[in-house]
Amino acid sequence: MNHDDLNHWSKRAADWTRDYHATLRERPVRADTTPGKTAAKLPKAPPEHPEPVERIFDDFARIVPEATTHWQHPRFFAYFPANAAPASMLAEQLANSIAAQGMLWQTAPAATEIEQVMIGWLRDALGLPGGFTGTIHDSATTATLSAVLAMREAALGWKGNAEGLSALPRLRLYASDQTHSSVDKAARVAGIGQANLVKIETDDNDALKPGALDRVIAADRAAGHLPAGVILCVGGTSVGAVDPVADAVAVAKKHDLPVHVDAAWAGSAMICPEFRHLWTGIEAADSIVFNPHKWLGAQFDCAVQFLADPTAQLRTLTLKPDYLQTLGQEGVTDFNDWTIPLGRRFRALKLWFVLRAYGLEGLRERLRNHVAWSQALAEHIGAMERFEIVTSPVLSLFSFALVDGDEATEALLRRINDDGRVYLTQTRHRGRFAIRMQVGSFDCTEDDVMEVARVLEDLG
Repeated sequence: MNHDDLNHWSKRAADWTRDYHATLRERPVRADTTPGKTAAKLPKAPPEHPEPVERIFDDFARIVPEATTHWQHPRFFAYFPANAAPASMLAEQLANSIAAQGMLWQTAPAATEIEQVMIGWLRDALGLPGGFTGTIHDSATTATLSAVLAMREAALGWKGNAEGLSALPRLRLYASDQTHSSVDKAARVAGIGQANLVKIETDDNDALKPGALDRVIAADRAAGHLPAGVILCVGGTSVGAVDPVADAVAVAKKHDLPVHVDAAWAGSAMICPEFRHLWTGIEAADSIVFNPHKWLGAQFDCAVQFLADPTAQLRTLTLKPDYLQTLGQEGVTDFNDWTIPLGRRFRALKLWFVLRAYGLEGLRERLRNHVAWSQALAEHIGAMERFEIVTSPVLSLFSFALVDGDEATEALLRRINDDGRVYLTQTRHRGRFAIRMQVGSFDCTEDDVMEVARVLEDLG
């Protein structure tokens, strides 16, 4: 395959993409397949000689779509969305064509400088103070790990990277039980340990209690432990829990601890000023992560970390062998110093395209619709016989269950997803099995959202 072939097949792929999206509503949202079924359709060994692209493309069209859970389906209401707006797809085509490795400014000047500008655009769009800077990671998991590593090193006086963690004080991190599992993973990978991620008591709204945080940190210090940092959530993955950012940050600062805020999903909503009350006090945080790939149309992977002061993270993660030095240029930004991988994709391009193609007001309209439609659906389900709302809507996320108990609710969820018209997932809230509903698909309509009620009436 050469570039002339690529020109032909790229046009064919664009036609396929248009038809695929045009027919998504006709497809079951979740893949109707069984483990091993797709693998059985593939040869057990690679070909020894080139195959015609026509055959490769036909095999793709025959095998892949029917074994795919369609994340771009307008009735995908599971997990959080991983949206891919058409403008983002176009930008990814171009980024893939250039195939730049953006580890250093000199290896990708355009990628580096567009990333810097996009961080500024998003900072301002979310209403954050002008002093915040930041970078684009692959996912919130990497951003959170980067923040936790910086917390660890600062707490240890910058000795951990050089000397290891042996014979050092027991480090402690603090978060509620509503924070994402990526926080637990960060504690493990950073060498702090699961047992030292202290889960702080929450209130009736599943929000961390600042008073409890204060008491636990003080008790840990008295016990000879070494507190390293606090992780808060705004829009927790399970039921959308929101920690009291201002009060919790005040406690952390009282104890001279840095704060990382995980707003991976809900952060996108902060382009709408009326939702910013959910993170009042955010300007005092040290690190914030949100994922434009969840709710702003920039396809995965694209997680933005804002930093009030990047010094600690840079001091923790920068590693500059001779072969990565930029000769003859002073003051350049090398974004590999801000994160864990050395290699970096040109992720900023899709943000540039999306923000220009839809504009902030166009994106705000989508988010406001999703929130309004979700709340209307929650009211409808709450009024249905045998159903009740388990957790009320936070932005566009809520959960519900059958009054008949966990077993009946779980059986209903299985019927819903086997039916294929919509796709929902589950959570547990205070021990109770609940069906989790989240509106966020880029192209969904109010009718798509209300289809959930129709499915419940048919199957419930």
